[in-house]
Amino acid sequence: MRWQDGRESGNVEDRRGEGYSGGRRMGIPIGRGGLGLGGLAAVLLISWVLGIDPMALLGGGDPTVATAPRTTTVQRAPRSGAEDELKNFVSVVLADTEDTWHGQFQQLGRTYQEPRLVLFSGAVDSACGTAQSAMGPFYCPLDRKVYIDLSFYRDLRDRFHAPGDFAQAYVIAHEVGHHVQTLLGISQKVSEAQQRVSKTEANALSVRLELQADCFAGLWGNAAQRRGVLEPGDVDEALNAASAIGDDRLQSQARGRVTPDSFTHGSSAQRVQWFKRGLETGRLDACDTFSAERL
Repeated sequence: MRWQDGRESGNVEDRRGEGYSGGRRMGIPIGRGGLGLGGLAAVLLISWVLGIDPMALLGGGDPTVATAPRTTTVQRAPRSGAEDELKNFVSVVLADTEDTWHGQFQQLGRTYQEPRLVLFSGAVDSACGTAQSAMGPFYCPLDRKVYIDLSFYRDLRDRFHAPGDFAQAYVIAHEVGHHVQTLLGISQKVSEAQQRVSKTEANALSVRLELQADCFAGLWGNAAQRRGVLEPGDVDEALNAASAIGDDRLQSQARGRVTPDSFTHGSSAQRVQWFKRGLETGRLDACDTFSAERL
């Protein structure tokens, strides 16, 4: 990606090394735009490998209920030049998504409200509860912020075998896609519908929500491509990342079998397909996964 000369967003909060209150565990509503790219997959993968209850990592309860904090003091660790460069990269990517979605919302006759992106290390307090790095990047609809521990990018490269700066940018664009779903009222409608159906049907709705976020990430990629940001090989990096975190691939790697009824993010093929649809069309209406007969 040609990002070095790009505008940096003013919506980045750097909380790395600041510690957290140590309150209630994360209670992010799964499949409602709360637990984002790779988040649930990472938790399930860890729980399967270690043989522990995944709810111990996910936490539970109503994310709107506050818990009295226990203050924890953590020394800020010195940062390397590579970490600072990665922070700058994230800021530029976020700014580019802002430019894209301002344009898209203008076409709808609406004003885009920019999300904030929080960088953290280890754990972080959000309006959705306290999240651990093991959960991966996520979007919290209650405070409309994207959260990411930059160490996830190391996991993306080493554990998921999806290296490259555009793969990293795809992660951010996907989470911003959840923010767009919140602004458009899509996430709320899905959440309400999930309360009225079976677990299997709720999972199917979650898959459609996640695939739409992938399509929205592709839509941003289309705009970035037209702005001359992309370089040869960038698209392949994003497609590789989308494929690497498909539910079928992660389940197969973790336990040697695949159970489609438990999918919450979509298969590798589906994630690639919907990202490509957004990338190729650049149109919001092309990302209507809820009207699609086949995903």
